[in-house]
Amino acid sequence: MAKNIMIQGTMSGAGKSLLVAGLCRIFHQDGYRVAPFKSQNMALNSFITKEGLEMGRAQVVQAQAAGIEPSVRMNPILLKPMSDVGSQVIVNGEVRGNMSARDYFAYKKSLLPDIQRAYDSLAAENDIIVIEGAGSPAEINLKENDIVNMGMAELADAPVLLVGDIDRGGVFAQLVGTVALLELEERKRVKGLVINKFRGDKTILDPGIEQLKQFCDIPVVGVTPYLKIDIEDEDSLSERLDSQKKEGMFDVAVIRLPHMSNFTDFLVLEHDTRIGLRYVEQPSRLGTPDLILLPGTKNTMDDLWWMRTSGMEAALRKAHADGSILFGICGGYQMLGKRLSDPAHVEAGGELAGLGFLPMQTVFTKEKTRTQVRGQIRQIEGALAGLSGCEIEGYEIHMGETTLCHGKETDSGNNVDAALVKASHSAQMAGIREFMMLTDELTGETKTDGAFTENVYGTYVHGFFDAEGVLPALVQSFAVRRGIDLDQVEGLSLAAYREQQLDLLAAALREHLDMEYIYQIMGF
Repeated sequence: MAKNIMIQGTMSGAGKSLLVAGLCRIFHQDGYRVAPFKSQNMALNSFITKEGLEMGRAQVVQAQAAGIEPSVRMNPILLKPMSDVGSQVIVNGEVRGNMSARDYFAYKKSLLPDIQRAYDSLAAENDIIVIEGAGSPAEINLKENDIVNMGMAELADAPVLLVGDIDRGGVFAQLVGTVALLELEERKRVKGLVINKFRGDKTILDPGIEQLKQFCDIPVVGVTPYLKIDIEDEDSLSERLDSQKKEGMFDVAVIRLPHMSNFTDFLVLEHDTRIGLRYVEQPSRLGTPDLILLPGTKNTMDDLWWMRTSGMEAALRKAHADGSILFGICGGYQMLGKRLSDPAHVEAGGELAGLGFLPMQTVFTKEKTRTQVRGQIRQIEGALAGLSGCEIEGYEIHMGETTLCHGKETDSGNNVDAALVKASHSAQMAGIREFMMLTDELTGETKTDGAFTENVYGTYVHGFFDAEGVLPALVQSFAVRRGIDLDQVEGLSLAAYREQQLDLLAAALREHLDMEYIYQIMGF
């Protein structure tokens, strides 16, 4: 069985995920077979594996750092918040159901066998497992049935490094208070403390570190600096979501929906210096960008209602009338249609008129589509005609079936007087403008995806912009539309960029962590 190390934090956002990724890369560089593991993750950013199973994106990044293919075993339980008091519960990559926080609290102990099997399977294949905790181990109201912090450390018999975030202030109180609230046996598992996100002269911190050692009787393993490393973040804690404006030749705005998910779809745009990417949640800040992106969401109908009542829908319509291109992904794509129906109460229930830009309607079903896809953009028209023929690969993850409309349509009440046809050969023959031809990697089935009309485009494919060739074609389309002469439009290799950033992270951690001691407490 593999040796292990566990990273726990004094709070959410202390930097656990980044440290796990960095350690995975270090162990990988040192020649070990290493895998990340997080028994329970709460996140709206998820990923679909080659087997069609759903897991948190943080563990995907960590798997990339370890140089291995992501596996759902690395994150056996994923919670996707649907409201302030409830989440969709995903176990071993498949939806188990929607539960309130209280119901899940009573239920989660029964998931220990699933966690144990996933961990043991990884441990049998690897030399090292780097385990990540969640939130804080000192949540005294949650400790009794803990399966992700000290409960997991006990299950895996893992030494623990406790990480505090000095950037938020009060790091000594964070660390001392957390240790003080642990049970004696739990305290014994904490083999080292890490002060994370430090800015400035470390010598000024040294007197405090000496006192910290005395208070806790635990060595300080390192003081890691505030790293300007560009690696995917988790959900609402991401600082990039607060970005209002980045200098760039072209203006791209992402509507920051209340339940936005998979904002990682836009990282490749953020990395391109020609694009100024910003997240917008106030209608007055939208303006008339070159491109408006409607992202995925965990609650499409609720977020569409927010668009309507907040004034964002009106701002979107004005921007489109003034020349902005609209592009929706997954839930954002569903919103662009004529109508959304939820007879099974997967979300809010009932029906809601869509934004009406695309001739289609969506019916939510309890079955979730989870698969990887690849294919090609069809011969399309409008502002993004330059994307025609681009190769595409990504993944689908959605609850809902979208059908394209052909014929006379009426948007009042439940009357949609149209012949509804699936996005298929029959729709193609009817002249409906579909976006892409794809192959489902799970079933081998060939299918069409998405729709476009009047400079409005939509797709179910996450990772659309990551595909090689798409970004250069997108930027060139902006340039042609604006009459800008670009001598050369070069594509960005996101995979190479990620590798570079992970190597930078590993180099920084080697410099600021006592890796010899970390190997020692792991039993090497």
